[in-house]
Amino acid sequence: MTLAALIILLAFAAYSLFSKSIARSVVTLPILFTALGLLLSDRLNAALPAALIYDGKKILAEVTLVLVLFSDASHVRFNKLKTDWQLPARMLVIGLPLTVALGTAVAYWLHPASGWAMALFTAAVLTPTDAALGQTVVTSDKVPGHLGQTINIESGLNDGLALPFVLFGAVLASTSATGLETTTGLALEALQQVTLGPLVGITVGWSAARAMDWTKAQDTMNQAGGAVVFLCTAFIAYVLAALVGGNGFIAAFVAGMVFGNSFQHNIRTISTFMDSEGQLLTMAAFLMFGAFLLPAGLAYATPGTLLLSVLFLTVVRMLPIFLSLAGTGLPLREKLFLGWFGPRGIASILFTLLMIDQFDFPKEEAFLATVSLTVGLSILLHGLTAGPLTKQIDKPKPR
Repeated sequence: MTLAALIILLAFAAYSLFSKSIARSVVTLPILFTALGLLLSDRLNAALPAALIYDGKKILAEVTLVLVLFSDASHVRFNKLKTDWQLPARMLVIGLPLTVALGTAVAYWLHPASGWAMALFTAAVLTPTDAALGQTVVTSDKVPGHLGQTINIESGLNDGLALPFVLFGAVLASTSATGLETTTGLALEALQQVTLGPLVGITVGWSAARAMDWTKAQDTMNQAGGAVVFLCTAFIAYVLAALVGGNGFIAAFVAGMVFGNSFQHNIRTISTFMDSEGQLLTMAAFLMFGAFLLPAGLAYATPGTLLLSVLFLTVVRMLPIFLSLAGTGLPLREKLFLGWFGPRGIASILFTLLMIDQFDFPKEEAFLATVSLTVGLSILLHGLTAGPLTKQIDKPKPR
């Protein structure tokens, strides 16, 4: 275990030292750390107690998801959306529900024994996208600005917007074999969570922004203090929502959006701090995926789960996005570009870990295999195609 820990720490340091050079290659952070986790899987599983692995996965998932939701939402500026809001709005308001609906139909078609509720849950978990798997697309100056910003905004918001679908799908799937009374009670609890969560998020996000604006004006807070408050705000929203019966993840997402649009001072230094902390958590999350989730998923894989994973990355994602962009005037290749770059990553992994911990599902092995294969294929395919397709989209359209 000591040797494994040393290898992991050296890998974190080495990636950070050469991160700029690695970013110019076809190798991505998710590819590297998923592969490292897979290589160390047997050693880690043998060295660590099962209870420690279980608790560690859950804690890491909760912390990472709270920060990812809060940080992503805080970067979205409503005033910037005034000019380029149409594309991400179409993909989120039209494309996201269509993706959940089509994904549900396809999942049920391939695995009818699991039931409609499990199909809905599977589709909801695999709907959020992760721009980190194709970071080159978002950061490259070769990608037209409207495409890069659309992908960035969509991936920043769709994990939070997918949460209600995930929650309701989980409740329905876990109670599919129980009586109506239990199902109704859990459904009402879920409704309470998606109602109170946003209210807590609005209150906490606005209050934190006002407090930080006041301390900035009074010159009582240094740069490090601002980063700590930013960090604490995410977890205050999460914990407070849990105390009043709301959903903590939805609260963190809404709090981030409200904070980012209410804070009147420069948020760049705070965001830089969060980006560095976020990268460390991202490394750990993909390492955990490769070490614990991917091997279990591969053990349960079947031709049916592999086919479903491929469909989720292609037809289930690309067709709804293509339809949502009808009438925008975008050329075909740009619609296909936006449709393809919907990689599955952190949110799908974390939703899976947290929901499996909270609920019991029918055909859980097939679900785990589908998620693992989808994310694993996405890490590989979207990571390897980001560079070449970025160069291709920059070329003039053929006459």
